[in-house]
Amino acid sequence: MDVTLTDDEVALLRDVLTSAASDLRMEIADTDNPEYKRGLHERQARMSEVLTKLGGPVTG
Repeated sequence: MDVTLTDDEVALLRDVLTSAASDLRMEIADTDNPEYKRGLHERQARMSEVLTKLGGPVTG
C-alpha cells in the first residue's frame, strides 16, 4: 500500500507515534505479564520501523 502525505501530515503522524511510543514504554515497564510484555515490545518495534520510514522521531 502506498500513502501520499503532505509534510504537515508526516510531522503530525511522527508526533503522534512518538507520543504513543513514550506511553508504550511506560506500559512495558509497568506490566509483569511476560506474554503481554512481549506483544508490547513487538508493537514498539513496528512503531519504531514506521518512525524510521517517516524520518525518525520528533525531538524537542
